Amino acid sequence: MEHKFTKVNNLKAGIPQLLQSILNISLTVLGIVLSIMMMIELVEFIQMAFSSEKRDYKYFLANILVFFLYFEFITMIVKYFKEDYHFPLRYFLYIGITAMVRLIIVEHENAIDTLIFSLVILVLIVSYYIVNITPRERPLTKKEKVPET
Repeated sequence: MEHKFTKVNNLKAGIPQLLQSILNISLTVLGIVLSIMMMIELVEFIQMAFSSEKRDYKYFLANILVFFLYFEFITMIVKYFKEDYHFPLRYFLYIGITAMVRLIIVEHENAIDTLIFSLVILVLIVSYYIVNITPRERPLTKKEKVPET
């Protein structure tokens, strides 16, 4: 009977470890791909800056913001590994704000859409403020609680 419990406990411990390994490998591959894409964007940006061809400023700004989106995603992946396999919420908020600013710069023909995008940015900024004023310590789990003596 105890042999069955040992197998179940081994299985319970093995599945999360397997899934964590798959996640870590996937995020590493994603980080490499994003780094390559960011370098391609950087080369494109440099070519655009030194080109004699006249381009629209919106295209230039959109490329800069796409570069920062790549940068923020890579930073978030690095933080995931540095903070013991945890994605900080504030990085998702950074990415959302940057993406919405890019959207406003690129697609600002419709005033209602621009207003809605601006409201989304406001909500993200308020969320960021709430995240920053909230204590960063997580409550102790049942296993971590120290028994009272």
